[in-house]
Amino acid sequence: MRFPLPDPEHRARYAMAALAGLLTAASFPKGDVAGFAWAAPGLLLFSAAGLRRRPAFLAGFVGGFVFNLTALYWLLHMPVPVGPFFAWVALSAYCALYPAAWVWMCWSCFPRGKAGCGGEVGPSLDAVAAVPWLHRAAWALACGAMWAALEFILGRLLTGFPWLPLGVSQHRLLPVVQLASVTGVHGVSFVVVWFAVALCLTLLALARQPAARWQWLRELAVPALAVALVCWFGFKRLAEPPLTGRELRLALVQPSIPQTLIFDPRETTNRFNRLIELSEAALASKPDLLVWPEAALPALTPDMTARILALVRSHRVWLLLGADDAEAAPGAADARDARYFNSAFLLDPSGDAAGRYRKQRLVIFGEYVPFADALPFLRKLTPIEGGFTPGSGPSPMVMAAPRARFSVLICFEDVFAASGREAADVEADFLVNLTNDGWFGESAEQWQHAANAAFRAVENGLPLVRCTNNGLTCWVDACGRMRAVHFEGSADVHQAGFKLVTLPLPAEGAPRPRTFYNRHGDWFGWCCVAALAVGIVVAMRQTKAGAAVN
Repeated sequence: MRFPLPDPEHRARYAMAALAGLLTAASFPKGDVAGFAWAAPGLLLFSAAGLRRRPAFLAGFVGGFVFNLTALYWLLHMPVPVGPFFAWVALSAYCALYPAAWVWMCWSCFPRGKAGCGGEVGPSLDAVAAVPWLHRAAWALACGAMWAALEFILGRLLTGFPWLPLGVSQHRLLPVVQLASVTGVHGVSFVVVWFAVALCLTLLALARQPAARWQWLRELAVPALAVALVCWFGFKRLAEPPLTGRELRLALVQPSIPQTLIFDPRETTNRFNRLIELSEAALASKPDLLVWPEAALPALTPDMTARILALVRSHRVWLLLGADDAEAAPGAADARDARYFNSAFLLDPSGDAAGRYRKQRLVIFGEYVPFADALPFLRKLTPIEGGFTPGSGPSPMVMAAPRARFSVLICFEDVFAASGREAADVEADFLVNLTNDGWFGESAEQWQHAANAAFRAVENGLPLVRCTNNGLTCWVDACGRMRAVHFEGSADVHQAGFKLVTLPLPAEGAPRPRTFYNRHGDWFGWCCVAALAVGIVVAMRQTKAGAAVN
């Protein structure tokens, strides 16, 4: 069976969509050219102008697929024989459905009027230029809202994959990202896409009437004003002095253990000894809290447990560490029938357990295998032998002397805005992320993860401390500034070592001002979902009306 190739016009459109995908990928780490994001969505949308429904959807899919393949290449670094390539292609294809739906939706609900096209055909560039300016301006606004809605849905549907919402590409533009303290990260995405679509409308107007300056300038006037207001709010927030009344000294240990060694039981002793050596060196500066990342500890033996307790007691230090946890399954007759958890523990200077948190959001094929009982061959796609059980909720950690209260997020939980907000309770002084990014070698994944995490700090107005296996170990202040990103005298963020940081905290007992997002949650995301629902209704009516005319 032969499949016909697209005609030359369609191939050119798909090439334009692919270019938009590449530009979008380059706006994220490690490319970090944030300006590309202010144009790429518009380029993707207008690559489908005048196309029928199916080619328009396909153009959006091509752009989304190229973007995800480029941005998520680090999945290929996973030390598994077959799974990485399958995961890379399948996840990229799934995520590409969302920009494809966006392109289709935007053109389906374009205000066509007398100059528009009906039925299966989208409006041409001439038809777009022919509708009244206010209609185009409202449409550009709706395009931004529908993009944000689809991002929001992607982050929640089927356990959610909120890895690279477009707003994250702006993580270095601090005045812009302060909007997340009100709307969450999707508000930043909305503004960027709104501007990108309006920019394309401006270029279209300029091409049609280059001498009519004020007519084409008005296409960009409202979104440009919105960006100016966002920046004004951002600069105002950045200028506010931080609430400081005390400090907490932390030692963050980054052992940089290759994932292949984590799976090698012969390296257990070497791994543990190296972890203790780095900790002893870090403790020479007498920090208040020593932090170990996720997956730093091998399976604990009585001897290792004794050495950890001796380390804590001899240095009189608090220790936060990630380790596996187990308990008997409810109603189990056999003690070996246990449930396992990916957990974080806080030990006080006496070696007693002062807090425990169990990870709630598990990584598919990394911490559990879906449908493993019904489809046992799926276990061959992953190196894990068993599976973890999700925890039941947040569990704040409380230090007595010095006094501090914080909540822990494990692994990729810090890319979920709802999880960050849930952890940032009213009395929390800061958040901590313990993670193991060693699965992905030395790639853009570590930088993308940190960029995502920075928005949890902005959204909740709290510092976020990150302790990772192989980068980026750092801390992020309440306005999203990344601190202590590099080791002293080195540009290698992936190396083994430790970092000593001093975290400013508000005076004890002082009320913490909560951000609008922290108080009200994803109100903006749900409003955009409502706008998407309205867009679907409008698209259906216009399609029906166009079919009747034809």
